[in-house]
Amino acid sequence: MKERIIFHIDVNSAFLSWESVERLKRGESDLREIPAAIGGDIEARHGVIFAKSIPAKKYKVQTGEPVVDALRKCPDLVIVPPHHSVYQGYSKAFMKILRQYSDVVEQCSIDEAFVDMTGTRRLFGEPVEAAHRIRNQIRDELGFTVNVGISSNKILAKMASDFEKPDKVHTLFPEEVEKKMWPLPVRDLFFVGKAAEKRLHSMGINTIEELAKTDQALLSNILKKHGEVIWRYANGIDDAPVDPNPADNKGYGNSITISFDVTDAKTAKSILLSLTDKVVARLRKDDVKVESVTVQIRFCDLTKASHQCSLEAATNITQEIYEKVCLLFDEMWDGTPIRLLGVSTGKVSHSQNTGRQMSLFDNTDYEKLEKLDKAMDSIRERFGSGAVKRASFMESQKNVSPKSEP
Repeated sequence: MKERIIFHIDVNSAFLSWESVERLKRGESDLREIPAAIGGDIEARHGVIFAKSIPAKKYKVQTGEPVVDALRKCPDLVIVPPHHSVYQGYSKAFMKILRQYSDVVEQCSIDEAFVDMTGTRRLFGEPVEAAHRIRNQIRDELGFTVNVGISSNKILAKMASDFEKPDKVHTLFPEEVEKKMWPLPVRDLFFVGKAAEKRLHSMGINTIEELAKTDQALLSNILKKHGEVIWRYANGIDDAPVDPNPADNKGYGNSITISFDVTDAKTAKSILLSLTDKVVARLRKDDVKVESVTVQIRFCDLTKASHQCSLEAATNITQEIYEKVCLLFDEMWDGTPIRLLGVSTGKVSHSQNTGRQMSLFDNTDYEKLEKLDKAMDSIRERFGSGAVKRASFMESQKNVSPKSEP
């Protein structure tokens, strides 16, 4: 049986790199060579750093931090707004090159993918040689750089691609784990977040090696399924295949950072209705239903709250889901001014596989509500999203524009 050869290929500072390539085409400066970042709109309170240059990193500018904080660290930081349609174009070109080397490509996100290179030695040479070939082609044809991690499984390939950057090729085969991966801090292991890191530190586990050598049963007892997963990853164990077929959407969500502080429930619920309406329209478009809903709030002091509940039946009816959204909001809002609202759904199933248990105490005409939603969907599809709106939304509509999330 042939040893699997898996590549994990990750674009270096994707948004900033793609923005730089576009600017160079116009004869402008290369953002990668100066303290620069791709950031949101400060005025609209979307002011977060999405990507940063290596010179900006020297000022300790961090991805995900507010733009205002980044500017305090580096007053000369060049902030460029994101252009997502441009990034989608570069992503497609990136994936097109990868598919020249293998027909088994699993796109993980807009800027990274796994590629199963098993059995391609005769075509492209040894794995390291093939990796450099891909890296050079992307740089020469598209103008940006990537890191390539090589291993016999996905988790080790991904860990390898995160080693020294940018524009590098690294291997991390099982026999190299002890030397290359075990000395790293436990937070560097894929799937170990801040909460897990804190819990592991409390157990005296500070390195990946210490995690790998911890009793698996102990980790499972304390961290449940997550403990078992990270123990396997720490030991370089992963048998997941590279899957070229994207999985069905596991959840649908909308959120919005609001350009003013929301201080009354009526306005908040109006925004939540708009968010819910867009989420549930996507459910109907994909012919799926959901069984759970979550409401997220971020307050003006940047603290967060979220509540989740199960639905009585799988549904894609706007009114039914919105009623739960309002209940969740009422449960957790204490009057603190709001700067972000979000609605997300889970436990997705195809409509043809779901049914509704009838109740003697429920007089709701679900069939009528379904027909109403379908009629509104049809009108919007034909005449545009603003062609018809719900009366309750019109009463307190504000100048907000929700943004969909995958």
